[in-house]
Amino acid sequence: MSLELYFHPLSSFCQKVLVALYENETAFVPHLVDLGSETSSAKLRKLWPVGKIPVLRDEARDRTIPESSTIIEYLSQHYPGRTKLVPADPDLARQTRLVDRFYDLHVNVPMQKVVTDRLRPEGQHDRYGVEQARAALRTAYGMIEQGMETKTWAMGDDFSMADCAAAPALFYANMAVPFGDDHRRAAAYLARLEERPSYARALREAAPYLAQVPR
Repeated sequence: MSLELYFHPLSSFCQKVLVALYENETAFVPHLVDLGSETSSAKLRKLWPVGKIPVLRDEARDRTIPESSTIIEYLSQHYPGRTKLVPADPDLARQTRLVDRFYDLHVNVPMQKVVTDRLRPEGQHDRYGVEQARAALRTAYGMIEQGMETKTWAMGDDFSMADCAAAPALFYANMAVPFGDDHRRAAAYLARLEERPSYARALREAAPYLAQVPR
């Protein structure tokens, strides 16, 4: 099999790629990586010395592709399927990339700040940084609430790369900083994402590890 994915099912950025793969039923060989284990991550580091996941390896084309957005772009170009994850129209594609980056940078990143701070030893917490992250999430929630007023998916009627990014970002963000009554459209959008077969499958695979997420 040509494609191999180095990932962990609990990782939001890995889930983003899994949604893209499952959405188009793209066959791949899974390599579960425990970044805390030198043995488990050794092969990953040979491919991508940075040592972060996800990483896609395409043996047929002798290509190693890191970073979730780049992986989805690569899949869309070389392994397209029924769901056009990156639109052909250049302007719409640019807008899709912008929304993809919005969910990565303005939902996923501050969410991770809130969550990882809970793992710090007593006395080593960054309260100011966490408050900044919470404020950033509330700003993002407001933008999502407004943007989803008339849309089914992030870009409108069609599921895209932006939704691949939104699904895990919103799932974990809602765990860290719940939406509340002021963000019902965002909550409804997340519910639709969780019902989408591609993300529902990724969530099922993450379920055995969810207890590791600090609450």
